[in-house]
Amino acid sequence: MRRILARRLVSFAIAAVWLAPAASQSASFAAFDPNAPIPTGPGVKVGKLSNGLTYYIRQNKVPARRLELRLVVKAGSILEDEDQRGLAHFTEHMAFNGSTHFRKHEVVGWLQSIGVKFGADLNAFTSYDQTMYVLPVPTDKQENIDKAFTILEDWAHGVSFNDADIDKERSVVLEELRTRKGVGERVNKVLMPKLFNGSRYADRAIGGTDESIRSFKADALRRFYRDWYRPDLMAVVAVGDVEPEELEEQIRKHFGPLTNPPTPRPRDYVEIAPLAATEALAVTDRELPMNSVLLHYPVSYAPDRGTYGSYRERLFERLVGGMLAQRLLEVGQQPNPPFVAASSGIAQMTPRYRGYMARVVLGAGGSAPALAALLQEQQRARQHGFAQAEFERARKSLQRSEERSYNERAGTTSGTYVAEYIRNFVAGEPLPGSEVEHRMAQELLPAITLDEVNAFARGFIPGDDKKLVIYVGGEAVPAPAPAQLLAEVAAGEKAVVGVREEKALASSLMVPPATPGSIVAESQDKSLGITRLSFSNGVKVILKPTGFQQDQVLLGARRFGGQNLFDEKDLVNARHASALVAAMGLKDFSPLELRKMLAGRNANAAVQLGMDTDEIGGSSGASAEEIETMLQLLWLRFNGVRRDEGLYKSYLAKEEEVLRHRDATPQARFGDVLVDTLYAKHPYEPRATVLADLPRVDLDRSIALYRQRFSSARGFTFVLAGKFEVDKIKPLLATYLGTLPTPELPLAYRDVGLRYATGVVKQEVKAGTEPKSTLALSFTGPTTWSPDEQLRIEALVEVMNLRIVEVLREKMGLIYSGRMSGGIVRTPWEHYVIGTALPTGPDQVERMRVALFAEIERLKQEGPDQAELDKVKRNWSQSWQNNMRSNAYWVAALGNAALYGSDPHRLLDQLQRAGNITPEDVKLAAQRYFNTGNYVQVVLNPEDVKPAQKLAGAAAAR
Repeated sequence: MRRILARRLVSFAIAAVWLAPAASQSASFAAFDPNAPIPTGPGVKVGKLSNGLTYYIRQNKVPARRLELRLVVKAGSILEDEDQRGLAHFTEHMAFNGSTHFRKHEVVGWLQSIGVKFGADLNAFTSYDQTMYVLPVPTDKQENIDKAFTILEDWAHGVSFNDADIDKERSVVLEELRTRKGVGERVNKVLMPKLFNGSRYADRAIGGTDESIRSFKADALRRFYRDWYRPDLMAVVAVGDVEPEELEEQIRKHFGPLTNPPTPRPRDYVEIAPLAATEALAVTDRELPMNSVLLHYPVSYAPDRGTYGSYRERLFERLVGGMLAQRLLEVGQQPNPPFVAASSGIAQMTPRYRGYMARVVLGAGGSAPALAALLQEQQRARQHGFAQAEFERARKSLQRSEERSYNERAGTTSGTYVAEYIRNFVAGEPLPGSEVEHRMAQELLPAITLDEVNAFARGFIPGDDKKLVIYVGGEAVPAPAPAQLLAEVAAGEKAVVGVREEKALASSLMVPPATPGSIVAESQDKSLGITRLSFSNGVKVILKPTGFQQDQVLLGARRFGGQNLFDEKDLVNARHASALVAAMGLKDFSPLELRKMLAGRNANAAVQLGMDTDEIGGSSGASAEEIETMLQLLWLRFNGVRRDEGLYKSYLAKEEEVLRHRDATPQARFGDVLVDTLYAKHPYEPRATVLADLPRVDLDRSIALYRQRFSSARGFTFVLAGKFEVDKIKPLLATYLGTLPTPELPLAYRDVGLRYATGVVKQEVKAGTEPKSTLALSFTGPTTWSPDEQLRIEALVEVMNLRIVEVLREKMGLIYSGRMSGGIVRTPWEHYVIGTALPTGPDQVERMRVALFAEIERLKQEGPDQAELDKVKRNWSQSWQNNMRSNAYWVAALGNAALYGSDPHRLLDQLQRAGNITPEDVKLAAQRYFNTGNYVQVVLNPEDVKPAQKLAGAAAAR
């Protein structure tokens, strides 16, 4: 189901059972037989061809003129034979290397020509149990639809598997495997056999190994495709702005003739055996950025039953999981928190197996206090249950979440429906439709009682069950011995815990200001669909009412200011001011008290000190109550700073623990050198916080700097976009935005002299033990901004991205993925930045650098051909259409125009202006912006000597 059951993939819990006795069920639930399957609702047609292929069809006009197609095959790495390691994934790659109707790379080239971007739009994914192909196409031409179904058909049974193409693709796949190498892969090699309890899942890593990819025989690849790419294991999903009859006709035409093998191989599903005993192990690696402990409880065979009863069970899981998460958050906000973070609940291990997991990220005290705190909260919930107030908050939040999903049903994107239908095919998740699911939630949630929830929690949250206790950490501190871990877990499970006290909460955030502000100017701009307001306190507002989403209002505002206004001695406090003030709550309320008070309400507001700007963001539902709550939260950000010494210490303790391990990762060290090189170690460079900074974070000074910028709303133009009526929202805006304090304060950015390094500057970083390198290039320099020049530089970057894919990946096999980005920055001085970071092998860095500069030089000399530029423009057209129906885009774009005083009407003709760009424009832009006498190059290479890894260095214990 789109809203309830999908969340299994993100939460943690054991397979639930039907716990509620019949006597406790309300009369309304009698309408739903717990054992009855939930029928498929209207809107989607689910069918099956005579060859066994399943199909899902839905007409949906969000986004307009677009069709989302998927081919899903119930075949992944778990089905690979011994000589096929990694070939499920390799098969996916070969689908783009030629087929019955398309020559090598022709599919990618054609799709780019109609505005579909490779990687971002066109893609494919392989997992243990399935492979999925993603094909979105614009529907403005019938040819696009016809050709897209032909591509999908070829993927299903017409991939060429040319020997030369197979051998060439090996290098691309090896580069993809290289990107996965590192501490995560090393740790997983130890953990997976334990987590999957020795099953085949632990022995079928997705993608295979370097050796298997280099040495497999082409016939083994063809055998995998022949055995498993067959209609009885396939689904075609087609959702978009096309008549359902046409979609069904296309599916029958293209997939009806497919046949299954005369003697198909059985598609068996792997079992995961239960744990035989409790066991502990410690896994260490010097590149791990944090220390943590995972409690992995037994997994069970629990396929989705798809019944009304299983739906109700998921409601119980979400209620209990939400309340337990709230308690763990509260523990983590102590002055000396026992852990940095903690979570517990359901883990979906495979489509058919799930189990309860709990995890703590350790604080300075190590594993003992962290495990004690986690396990004691679990035991407290099991033994004493939850309080009525906790339960009511959790239920209100869940009800509001369901209501919002229902309200937004008309704006549900095709991609959302597609994901839902794939889950139905792969895992059996039911498809009741929005109306039925809303009715189920409306009737079931109010009927659930606290006694039922507490009874559920006693069986849901593990006690002293068998488990794996896994420590994963760096080498800066000694790892706890497995026997020590087992003793700490046993102590936590046996600790005597009392009933948790529930503190009474205030009934409202604030008393509204007695006298609202007044509107002193109002105007409409019909071409943009906006209303402009000016209030008596000087605050300005732009209103953009839309119907894009039925339960969303977004707010944003920016003005010049920011961290760079402050002296160098205050930089550390300025960089932490926003986060620190937010971590202490608001007015009289701690962050957790705010969460509790706002339960069941969709509203938030936050402020941020940028480098050169002060920034505000907020969101709410479309009800007057939630819009008012958002505005109250914003009002209090200007007048409700809360000083809390305990939460200040908690904030620093967590930051210290995170930063203590930060430099363990090669990417962190690489990033630091890149920034230092690019900005020549200027004191105001936008670097990451380091451990040495924390002692200088002063509570009162941080608050003072925050108040300097956010005790006045002068200079802000607030932009609101979403579902509201202008006349009805005006009184709320007058009450809150019209009464914000607006004393004088500086409203200009400050140029602190931060400039980029000049000339050709090269630097090397040696970090990490895997054979991985990254080439980072940055081209910078002064320029003059104009909206058309911004488009020209963006066109230049996108043409280069086409060539990075075509040349570096497809022709030379030097990378798996990588792209450029760039644009013009207008403050504090006008300049451009174009940058890229391309991962490859240490022995290929120079070859890749030469190839990239050759493409840059070719672009400077010849410019792009018209076909390349047309691909960029078609993709822009698709993006522009989506942006025009996005509240977030309008808030950002109108806010940006207000900040710089530029003409917002340019938003309406941007596509036309983009269409005027010529190949000559891009050629001249390349000559201006790719100055090969002025760039910064930083290369990350592995360390010279690869030390022996100390993975699983401590012996396991039972």
